[in-house]
Amino acid sequence: MRPTIVFVTGTDTGVGKTVLTALLTRCLRERGLNVAALKPVCSGGRDDARLLRTASGGVLSLDEINPWHFRAPVAPFLAARRERKRVKLSPVVAHLRSMQKRFEVLLIEGAGGLLSPLGDDFDSRDLMTSLRATPVIVGWNRLGAVNQVLLTLEALPHGMTARARVVLMSPPGPDTSTGTNAGLLAEHFDRKRIFQLPWLDGHLDWARESGNSPVRKTLERLASEF
Repeated sequence: MRPTIVFVTGTDTGVGKTVLTALLTRCLRERGLNVAALKPVCSGGRDDARLLRTASGGVLSLDEINPWHFRAPVAPFLAARRERKRVKLSPVVAHLRSMQKRFEVLLIEGAGGLLSPLGDDFDSRDLMTSLRATPVIVGWNRLGAVNQVLLTLEALPHGMTARARVVLMSPPGPDTSTGTNAGLLAEHFDRKRIFQLPWLDGHLDWARESGNSPVRKTLERLASEF
């Protein structure tokens, strides 16, 4: 059965989670699926949520995509505390479950890395577990990537590693490991579940990226698994 919830997390913050989520959402929509992308908790601005709203074709309001948002550019848990607010796991799960009923595939983007605190005593791993989601791990394809990806895989909820996908995003300045990381990682993780994308700048141009053959082929291969 096709998984209905895909959870996009990262080895760190700023590794390309939003770009990947937006592109994958557009790719799935082009395949005729009823899809939406959400970033339920964020801090430091809502630009990511706005990009996901555009990628989803405006089928949801910004507040449906991103109900919990805070100003300070720190972990959402700390940002909420500064505003004397609290985020609890159960309302977040309830919101996402209600959204799930409306779509064939729901993409959820976490904030920061897998264990970055989102709210009161929960992080992306806890949210992923509650949703029984399929993990997609995004990391920079540079020196240190193999260690970071393997650590994140090790930290996944029990039983979810076998369903995880890994996406290595090339940084703006590739290093000598960029061409070898996927092969080395494949010695520890299923090669068929490792994907690579070239550098995609923050000014995302869907028409340009969808016409870029390597990007499109990778996205279509990843999308076909959902």
